[in-house]
Amino acid sequence: MEAHERRLVLEQLASSEARLLELVEGLTPEQWGFRETPERWSIAENIEHCIVFERFILGMIAKAMEGAAEPEKKAGAAGKEPLVLGLAKARSTKFNAREAVRPVGRWPDTAEMIAELRRTRAGTLAFAAETQAELRDHFFPHIAFGDLDCYQWLVVLGQHGARHALQIEEIMADPGYPGSKRAD
Repeated sequence: MEAHERRLVLEQLASSEARLLELVEGLTPEQWGFRETPERWSIAENIEHCIVFERFILGMIAKAMEGAAEPEKKAGAAGKEPLVLGLAKARSTKFNAREAVRPVGRWPDTAEMIAELRRTRAGTLAFAAETQAELRDHFFPHIAFGDLDCYQWLVVLGQHGARHALQIEEIMADPGYPGSKRAD
């Protein structure tokens, strides 16, 4: 990973974590569990999904790095940089999460869930800060974009957190959202 790439990934990971934590600070149980509609996720479900998705992607990166390099895929992945970098703001494009990363109530205690979000992100930040692996030579497919290299997947993790922060903001803006954002 080039120095400017590492900076970008670390900045995106840190800023999306900070925004998620800012949004959920002081929420009441009703606010954590509010759904705009029955088929939409609550704030708690969004945070749970972020944790599980990040763990899943880190596992996929580790698995991809164990395999042989595939430099022949570089040209195809390079053209996907704008898609990856625009993922958070492209809220009109909906993705269906893989079954393995859907929320199922793994952390009913929101304080434990926030602690797990922090632990998971700290591990991702440490990996991104320290890895010397040739991330651009190893690939695995995105559900909509096809093959992305492992560096792009680190960018996806930062963008993914930012995307869900925007989704949480949409939940909080709903007219039916309970009370003020902060607990009394």
